[in-house]
Amino acid sequence: MPNYKPSDLNLPDNSCYIIGEVAQAHDGSLGLAHAYIDAIADAGANAVKFQTHIAKAESTLDEPWRVKFSSQDRSRYDYWKRMEFSFDQWLELAEHSRSRGLDFWSSPFSIDAAKMLEKIGVKQWKVGSGEIYNPILLNYLFETQLPILFSSGMSSIADLDNVIDQAVKKSTPFGVFQCSSSYPTPPELWGLEVLSSFRGRYHCPVGLSDHSGGIYAGLAATALGADFIEVHVTFDKKMFGPDTSSSITINELKQLVTGSKLIKSSLNNKDDKDTLVSNTSNLKKTFGRSLALVSKLPSGSKISIEDLTLKKPGFGIQYDDINKVVGRRLKNDKSSDTLLKWADLK
Repeated sequence: MPNYKPSDLNLPDNSCYIIGEVAQAHDGSLGLAHAYIDAIADAGANAVKFQTHIAKAESTLDEPWRVKFSSQDRSRYDYWKRMEFSFDQWLELAEHSRSRGLDFWSSPFSIDAAKMLEKIGVKQWKVGSGEIYNPILLNYLFETQLPILFSSGMSSIADLDNVIDQAVKKSTPFGVFQCSSSYPTPPELWGLEVLSSFRGRYHCPVGLSDHSGGIYAGLAATALGADFIEVHVTFDKKMFGPDTSSSITINELKQLVTGSKLIKSSLNNKDDKDTLVSNTSNLKKTFGRSLALVSKLPSGSKISIEDLTLKKPGFGIQYDDINKVVGRRLKNDKSSDTLLKWADLK
């Protein structure tokens, strides 16, 4: 089994790569699709992702609705038809994305879609959960020799073992998304514990395809070492569309990006505890304690252990030297309001 790194998938090592998933949030509007690109770039994400549907190549009039959300589309087929863009329009979206510093991703749902995206110059494939069971499409994607990131929302371990085995035989670099095909996904189905098991089983980069509708799952996944997070985005949670309830707003995406960077920065710092506190010596003395008198004593008093206590700060005589103080006499009257000093003792 190969041991792939994120860079083998054309992704950065030692960071959590954030993908803003538009999917069909554009609702067939090219202008809205461009607006999402700008918003996702402004939020600081690494990539924008779409889904490339070509109704005639992937669906039939027999396809049922996953969620019957649309009254303007007579069938699921009609909906996919309305989501289509031309090659030139997809190329325009890709070029816009790259001009804003975003990697352009789009999941293909047919060979026709994959051929179009290949011409546009995608750097890797994201295979949706349902397409793991589409060997004709998978065989085409393997032949492109581009890295593949597999989603696992509907897949058993046996299903994943099978598709990963195919990738290994084809020498195709791969990664795996933990995903739950529940919209929105409740916490008990996030499956965060699966990330480490995927990494150990498949020796590849792992991430979370998040449908929770919030930022907490993504932040938790980052803390658990996820290499990439994909999250659906929307301009408003009252917008029309099948994925709105499973999406986060642009402002939330910005929070996810910021939080993930901070968490990853912490995880990448490999200093041990002693190194982490090495620059706190002065602070330690400020908050530390030194020997002082319990109450005022006159000159010549012989100091007993009952006369001593510890008070802030820690710049004076330390407790370790208490036996050197007990039995000594005071040179002058000594208040309990200042630390005991060696110069105070005979």
